[in-house]
Amino acid sequence: MSNNFLRGMNHGIPIALGYLSVSFGFGIKAVQSGLTVFQSSAISATSLTSAGQLAGVGIIAAGGTILEMILVQLTINIRYSLMALSLSQKLDKKFTLPHRLLASYGITDEIFAVCSAQPGMLTPAYMYGLIFVAALGWIMGTFLGASAGEILPASVSSAMGIVLYGMFLAIIIPPSRKRKSVLFVTAIAAALSVFFRYVLTMVSSGFAVIICAVAAAALGAWLFPISDDEEGEADES
Repeated sequence: MSNNFLRGMNHGIPIALGYLSVSFGFGIKAVQSGLTVFQSSAISATSLTSAGQLAGVGIIAAGGTILEMILVQLTINIRYSLMALSLSQKLDKKFTLPHRLLASYGITDEIFAVCSAQPGMLTPAYMYGLIFVAALGWIMGTFLGASAGEILPASVSSAMGIVLYGMFLAIIIPPSRKRKSVLFVTAIAAALSVFFRYVLTMVSSGFAVIICAVAAAALGAWLFPISDDEEGEADES
């Protein structure tokens, strides 16, 4: 058990280092939106989702409703449910229901990718070690960023807050270069976002995110349906 936990921690170090820099930007953004260092760190400790946290902070700053927050988080984070279903096929028999509930806290894009690449079945100890180190990096980065945001000049804080958006660009650019369908959906979502930002300003930021995401995804699915051959290749991989 200890060997699996240490192996998970070792695999989680690169994730934690990446999270440390990205969550630093989130911490600065959260403080700029009116949250305290404690509140910013608590969000990262309980939510562990970069895009969801950023959208949530925007809703909080704008005085949005609970319904708006729920719908935004559901739209942005629904992919984690699909990742959890996929990982359920690789779980060891030691993964009882309590273990599954605990491990579900730490399913992120990066942790899912590392777990999926592991040979054999996943043990609770391995996933706990992986999640512990990765989550620690995310929380510590948020704390440091929020603390710095209260000290640094506004011009410096604004510049460093771009780090979080840089991560989003790093996520969408590689697949957009490989597949025109991804590029199309990304461009449509960006265009709709600009439209809501400067034209339909009466729509709150939370509902704008929901509409942009759902509309772009639906249009992409209609114009670029996945063929049987592509689906078969995805299943094999």
